[in-house]
Amino acid sequence: MSQPALAIESGDPYMTSDVVVEMLKQLRALDTYDSYEGWSEEKIIDPLVMTKERKREIPIIGDPDETTLARVKAYYNSIASLIEKKSGLMAVPVINITHEGFGRAFILVGKLIVVDKTLRDVHRFGFPSLEDLAAKTEVVIDKAIGLIEQFREVAEA
Repeated sequence: MSQPALAIESGDPYMTSDVVVEMLKQLRALDTYDSYEGWSEEKIIDPLVMTKERKREIPIIGDPDETTLARVKAYYNSIASLIEKKSGLMAVPVINITHEGFGRAFILVGKLIVVDKTLRDVHRFGFPSLEDLAAKTEVVIDKAIGLIEQFREVAEA
């Protein structure tokens, strides 16, 4: 049985982006059974790259498994961590997902909600490429930092 090819090439320049580096930290932190022991960083982050071919293989309707839920949690944990690094204030992710893969993700800084994302079809969670992951996440972080600057008093409460 052959191993499926990785969607991420060795030496991908986005492997060193802040978002991907933080995602790898978070994924390893949530790996309580050392499943990733001996895996390359590309192999660990690869399931987040949801190419058109991969998306086609996943049914439109389905329930997310525990591994997929862990990836979603790691993603929002990494966003919170990066917001915390940039703002100097503690950021806390709050994620609620039903067994059917619908829910909501918030990131709170003090009493300020800086990220509010409705989650749908979590069983198909991913990004077309690492470049897309980095770009979309940077937009989210920049908006969050803007809110923190605009409502600093609430964020520090």
